[in-house]
Amino acid sequence: MDRYIEITLEKRGVSCVAKLLDDKAPRTCEAVWNALPLGKDVFHGKYARNEIYTLVPAFAEVEPGTENPTITPIPGDVAYFTFANWQLSTSSHGYAQGGRPQEAESIVDLALFYERNNLLLNPDTGFVPGNIFATITEGLDRIAEAAQDLWLSGVIGESLTFKRA
Repeated sequence: MDRYIEITLEKRGVSCVAKLLDDKAPRTCEAVWNALPLGKDVFHGKYARNEIYTLVPAFAEVEPGTENPTITPIPGDVAYFTFANWQLSTSSHGYAQGGRPQEAESIVDLALFYERNNLLLNPDTGFVPGNIFATITEGLDRIAEAAQDLWLSGVIGESLTFKRA
């Protein structure tokens, strides 16, 4: 049976629906599904280009590891990344004003890619493969328009949430 999640920009009231890729990333899908709802402040990608994401404390009992990885996500991809807290402490990441879960040893980045020409390359660390665990099936156009508005207008006061659909 297919499983779906709803991804929402809360302040803007814009949502999309994504199908979990249980066949390609079963451990990641299970970890995310069991932890829902999730969400926090939204950020717009600085390096990857057409990406919005949120950072939450690690939630899996056992880290899923690498599944269905890519460094070139396409529109509609939903990705899972794990970082040690220190990996996001460089001032160039821009989290000094908040948004990064300070108390967590590990941080999960849940990201949505809304347009083409993305490359997961961080100048500090090199390539950053992400687990593609879902694909947007409804509302990509709406979330893409809202994500572009985030890029142009700013992210302050906006949150990105993930819940079961």
